[in-house]
Amino acid sequence: MAFLEELKLTHEWDKTFPKSDKVDHSKVTFYNRYGITLAADLYKPKNATDKLTAIAVCGPFGAVKEQASGLYAQTMAERGFLAMAFDPSFTGESGGHPRYMASPDINTEDFQAAVDYLSLREDVDPDKIGIIGICGWGGMALNTAALDTRIKATVTSTMYDMTRVNAKGYFDAEDSETARYEKRKMLNAQRIEDYKNGSYALGGGVIDPVKEDAPFFVKDYHDYYKTSRDYHPRSLNSNGGWNVTGCMSFLNQPILQYSNEIRSAVLVIHGEKAHSCYFSRDAFANMIKNNTYTDNKELLIIPEAVHTDLYDGGGKNAIPFDKLEDFFRNHLK
Repeated sequence: MAFLEELKLTHEWDKTFPKSDKVDHSKVTFYNRYGITLAADLYKPKNATDKLTAIAVCGPFGAVKEQASGLYAQTMAERGFLAMAFDPSFTGESGGHPRYMASPDINTEDFQAAVDYLSLREDVDPDKIGIIGICGWGGMALNTAALDTRIKATVTSTMYDMTRVNAKGYFDAEDSETARYEKRKMLNAQRIEDYKNGSYALGGGVIDPVKEDAPFFVKDYHDYYKTSRDYHPRSLNSNGGWNVTGCMSFLNQPILQYSNEIRSAVLVIHGEKAHSCYFSRDAFANMIKNNTYTDNKELLIIPEAVHTDLYDGGGKNAIPFDKLEDFFRNHLK
């Protein structure tokens, strides 16, 4: 590459979960095909000598690798995988300017770039690479699985389809041409303000404080991002949030258009009580509709679990790590 952005990485342990004594942890960087340098935490089983099965992990949308994705990666490394949690472009410790932007294309590319990097590591078997996408990066993971034939197994956990929620609102309550027109009008007016000011206005992170009559899922997000449970100073959702125009392109770009052409293995996991469960149920139904390759597709609904229970277990071990281990072992061999 002609130019790689030099990143300032924090090397002390600053995760929202305890450090495991069963794995070796290191900071690594890699780049995507747009020239953006990405930062990642690499977790490797201690004393591993053979080429390992590798997993790239990202999400939730607006989180950082020190939160849920790092917990998933470290836990999978404890179970014998080389696992890497990375910050997407424009967020966390990763590069890209301006900050706090999202893109269906670039963020799908981030997953593919992670596969590029893992494929060339001497301690990785390039034919045994999978990905895990959490929340909004669950949708990105499905999009990547439809595009990248090198990925042999994909897990989505508590998935959001960010194109759907941006275009139609929560529970599809804003699914009308008029509602989308008004949203586009507002966003384009904001573009003028941003250009005039020479900076991008932030949309605000998770609401704080939360009103008593707020929907449960708002309280659920607050409990995760805004309290000692999983607050992190680099997390968008814990702080100022995305730019107001940060997700504008999602309005016109359905990312799951060709999910029913995914041939590789996919496990879709969601909590039964999660407000977002309809994303996974619908995405799974669309993925297997007219798909020749359905024997390796599975939808797993976790009883009683809410959305953020699958971020960190929710204090009730809601994340089915045994299932994830079995899934990757069966399909990455």
